[in-house]
This record gives sequence, C-alpha cells and structure tokens, in this order.
Amino acid sequence: MAATSAAIEDAVRRVEDMMNQARHASSGVKLEVNERILNSCTDLMKAIRLLVTTSTSLQKEIVESGRGAATQQEFYAKNSRWTEGLISASKAVGWGATQLVEAADKVVLHTGKYEELIVCSHEIAASTAQLVAASKVKANKHSPHLSRLQECSRTVNERAANVVASTKTGQEQIEDRDTMDFSGLSLIKLKKQEMETQVRVLELEKTLEAERMRLGELRKQHYVLAGASGSPGEEVAIRPSTAPRSVTTKKPPLAQKPSVAPRQDHQLDKKDGIYPAQLVNY
Repeated sequence: MAATSAAIEDAVRRVEDMMNQARHASSGVKLEVNERILNSCTDLMKAIRLLVTTSTSLQKEIVESGRGAATQQEFYAKNSRWTEGLISASKAVGWGATQLVEAADKVVLHTGKYEELIVCSHEIAASTAQLVAASKVKANKHSPHLSRLQECSRTVNERAANVVASTKTGQEQIEDRDTMDFSGLSLIKLKKQEMETQVRVLELEKTLEAERMRLGELRKQHYVLAGASGSPGEEVAIRPSTAPRSVTTKKPPLAQKPSVAPRQDHQLDKKDGIYPAQLVNY
C-alpha cells in the first residue's frame, strides 16, 4: 500500500508538470484539448489517491480486528492468500495510474495514441473493483471504512469515464478528417478504389477478430494465474464474473381440453322427438 501511494503521488506531480509544459508549448485548440485531458487525469489521480488511503485504513482495521493475540506478521502469514490478493489488486491500481500518466504524456507530445488513454482508464476502473472485492473478503460489512472505500470506488469510476470522454472529444478536435472528394475520378477509378476499400475492410475485420480472440486468451490466462494465488472462496470474491448463471425454468403444463362423454343416439333421438326406429324413414 505504501508503494502504491508513493506511485500515485509521483503520478500527480508528473501530471502537474505536463500541464505547465503544455501551457508553454501549445496554444489554441491544442492547448484547450491538452488542458481538458490533463485536468481529467489530475482529477482521476486525486480520486485514486483517496481510494488507496481509505483502503489502507480498512486494511489496518481488518488486521486489528482479526489478529487477536497474534502479531501483524503472524496475521498476514496465516491469511497469506488474502494478503497476496490484496497486494496484487493494490499494485494493479498503482500500475494503471503510472501507465495512464505515461500515455497522457505521449498524447500531449503527439507521440502516442488516444486509445492508450482510454484503455488505461478502463484498466484503472477494473483494478479498483478488484481492490474493493479483495477488501470485502475480510472486512466487516458494517465497517464505515468499507462504506467509504465503496464510495471512493464509485468516484474513481466516474473520473475514469471523464478521462475517456475528454480523450474522445480531444481526438475528434485534433485529428484531421479526410475529405471525400471524388469529383475528379472517372468511373473506372471509382470502381478500383471501391474494390480496394472492400479489401481493406475485410483485412481489418480479420485483424479485429484475431485480436479479440487473443484478448480472450490473455484474459483466461490472467484469471488462471490470479486464481492460483488465492483460495477457492477468495477467488470467487476477487475474480469478476464472466458468465451469467444458468436458470432452469419449468414450462407450465398445457391446458387440456375437458373430456365430454358422447351422448348416446337414443338420448339424442328422444330429445329431438325422433326414435331409433324412425331414423331410417326420416
């Protein structure tokens, strides 16, 4: 937790330095976009810093209430798997914050991709959820520290969403859009470009499918490695759910038509005033 807190403090300072450099090195639309992105990153860093501080307080409360006569080191040794899960989640939050700052620095210098900022924001939100889940395993559900940690988690998610929104808006303002002027092209050239575009679309779709498969395999391997360091009960609390539970519902029985015994011929005949002997002549 101390290492994560130190990483967050360093990230906050780096974002402030980038802000000062951007004000001197850019102007106009670029300055507006850089300030918007860096301000959202600063707000996110502050939310993460409060999250880590609250998580540290909750961790101390868990240790004090659960160790009994044992020392702090004995408590961690006895609950080693829970401790490893908590440390892993905390490191993931700190790592995500560091990666976010590096991505923001590249974007401001126009050497990076806006998509990196978006991915880092999503990773921070996911790591925050993992940290809260790991803390809830041992925490008292009525603990005020746990309530504050959950509130901090919601704030981090909101700030991460703001980073994504400001990044997408800035990307639309900065990136040049190709103008589609086909006035000088003949029918043959238009058809050729149409075919080339179709080929490019198929290539991109194939690449996208391959990357999605690779992402799925990477996530599976990540879950396997994360599950190897936690007990079965703790793993359920820490790992996110990847598939909904199957619910089996029993169909209600179909409505049956009530069975009615057919009336005898002689009953029908008597009712209508016709007797069996009269049926032939009638």
